[in-house]
Amino acid sequence: MNLNRRQFLGSASVLAVSARTALAGFQVAQPGAIFPAAVRADFPAVARETYMNAAAIHPLGTFASRAMEQFIAYRLHGPGEGRADFGVDKQQELKTRYGQLIGATAREVAFTANTSDGENIVVMGMDLPKKGGNVVIDELHFTTSLYMYKELEKKGVELRIVKHRNWAIDPDDMDRAIDRNTRLVSLALVSNVNGYMHDCKAVSALAHARGAYVFADIIQAAGAVPVDVRALGIDFASCGTYKWLMGERGLGFLYVRDDLQGTVLPTTRYGHRQVSNFNRANLTWEPLPGAAKYETGGIPVVLAACVAEGINYVQTLGLDKIQAHAKTLTDRLQRELPPLGYTSLTPPGTATPILAFEVHDAASMAKALEASNVVATVVANEKRLRLSVSVFTTHEDIDRVVKVLASARSL
Repeated sequence: MNLNRRQFLGSASVLAVSARTALAGFQVAQPGAIFPAAVRADFPAVARETYMNAAAIHPLGTFASRAMEQFIAYRLHGPGEGRADFGVDKQQELKTRYGQLIGATAREVAFTANTSDGENIVVMGMDLPKKGGNVVIDELHFTTSLYMYKELEKKGVELRIVKHRNWAIDPDDMDRAIDRNTRLVSLALVSNVNGYMHDCKAVSALAHARGAYVFADIIQAAGAVPVDVRALGIDFASCGTYKWLMGERGLGFLYVRDDLQGTVLPTTRYGHRQVSNFNRANLTWEPLPGAAKYETGGIPVVLAACVAEGINYVQTLGLDKIQAHAKTLTDRLQRELPPLGYTSLTPPGTATPILAFEVHDAASMAKALEASNVVATVVANEKRLRLSVSVFTTHEDIDRVVKVLASARSL
């Protein structure tokens, strides 16, 4: 979804300079390029290195940095001269904007600390150990989820882990795992392991037909690929802000489908952000509507200001263009690295910005990348190299990576 001009300039006008420059630059982009050089210039850190690691943490953009600087100036000097708090109205607007990005309403969005915090709210609220039944996950899920459900298994939860087939999860295998006793299906919409994107609509249809609910970790999807939680049949979803939303660590979002709030997912934590009109003498209050019931205390507003501009930037560039840009680059890596001896661990045709390849000597590969000033993720115990691209990545970056890996092919 693209921003209109009024929405984009909703913050202080200086915060929009980078994204407006990027839009103007579409008229003069180099042949074959989706984004102009002005977009790369919005991420100064990538001028120092070949950064292929946005799936770990996205470089900070100038637009986000300015937002945090202005908020800190407000905290130092108070209001005035464009300085203002990121108060209740702006926080509500941020929920609205994030909701637009994933196909949800603001009342279905709560602030959390991170992705894992959101999944914990869901799992503990559903009280899985006490209520019995089974949970279905897959082995391409995130570490927190695998660890959490294995721990809950010790408390009586029946855990079913679907294995990958050629680094993808077959919906038929999910079909066999999900039954009438399944209470929750938990998956990473886009896997941090290799960029695989679930056929979530098919899995959700299976789960719902058998009375189960679906949780999705969408941190590697939101801001990178189009997401519509309703169309995909997702009941709960959580997301941190420091990857493709171009924010910073320490803040996240939780989506809870409106009709499940307070029923399927009751509140298990309590705090002042859940109520209004608190009367100390009479100990009365009015519950706030929507997913605010899952919040507790204050949020890191400087990080909220940061990700607000990150979402502005993503929506201004357009998710369709972001995804298309990434695919031109990942398609090259999928073509050019296997002939050099790097077996792809990402299914062909994957339309996410994340790829993984098998390496023989992970320690030597990590040293070779460091020596060549290429930043990527090497998982030593899995002999896996993960590469990820973003809006600032160019074909020259891909040339560089291919050259470095060609030199290190024996590793």
